[in-house]
Amino acid sequence: MLNIKYKFAISTILLAAIVTIFENRITQAINNPGLSCKNSCSQLAEANSVSSLKEIMGENAEVEKVVGGFKFTEGPIWHPEGFLLFSDIPENTIYQWQPHQSVKVFRRPSGNANGNTLDLEGRLITGEHGNRRVSRTEKDGTIVTLANQYNDKRLNSPNDLVVKSDGSIYFTDPPYGIKSEQEELGFYGVYRIAPDGKLILLIDDFVRPNGIALSPDESKLYVNDSEKGHIRAFDIKSDGNLEKGRIFAELKEPNKQGVPDGMKVDLQGNIYSTGPGGVWVFSPSGRLLGIIAVPERVTNLAWGNNDYKTLYLTASNSLYRINLKVAGIKPGNR
Repeated sequence: MLNIKYKFAISTILLAAIVTIFENRITQAINNPGLSCKNSCSQLAEANSVSSLKEIMGENAEVEKVVGGFKFTEGPIWHPEGFLLFSDIPENTIYQWQPHQSVKVFRRPSGNANGNTLDLEGRLITGEHGNRRVSRTEKDGTIVTLANQYNDKRLNSPNDLVVKSDGSIYFTDPPYGIKSEQEELGFYGVYRIAPDGKLILLIDDFVRPNGIALSPDESKLYVNDSEKGHIRAFDIKSDGNLEKGRIFAELKEPNKQGVPDGMKVDLQGNIYSTGPGGVWVFSPSGRLLGIIAVPERVTNLAWGNNDYKTLYLTASNSLYRINLKVAGIKPGNR
């Protein structure tokens, strides 16, 4: 056993070697399923040897298929009245699922709704790529447009969104779902809708901006890029603008299907992003804790149920869930 003095005197070269071995073990563990799966899932929820992910998942965590048969699911969001909303983009529909009940149509047409979230008043905020806008559903069911143009040019295809405690809405705008000749802006940006309704362009150098999330203390904004296969982190200034952008983590595994897409953060600051093979979980420092494997290509995720410890996953044609030991951030109630 190493003595204490030697531990403190360990060289940076040895530390680098340990990190390399550690990362190799993560890669090996990702490819070895270790948990049972309900509802005839062909793949299993799995955790690597990193104990912190095991602590998040617990010993008996299972990926469970809730319902299937859809065309392409996206944008799950748990409503405080006890049900989950999620989009089926090609079906032009937002569905509603409630425990012990059948899935029903919440809205059709939906404007080819993609991402969904809630504002501070619990109203539904949606990225509609068919209508190329960010919309809000009022309490009486009226749908209003919050943003559809920037500098008198149409937005591309508003994708995913997150609401800050001051009421501002951050969202991504890739070109998914539209043809190249329909593009008017010439870039794919990240925007902020200020509390007064003003639309502000924050970043315009993404290739395919997609998932977006805030740290628990709202000091950082995370945005992933589906084309680049990475997550970028930005510091949020007092005026809501961004600075000090940097690569936070890379999600690349050529032998598994999936890309960085939807993204959420738990109350401990861990970041959950869809990626190759399932849901990649990172510590607040950007260290990979492990991957939760899912049988289908995962598109997005959201916490739900009363304690917000159940992670719901939209994955290609189906909806899945897994019970965790750490709660997620409640949208609209930061």
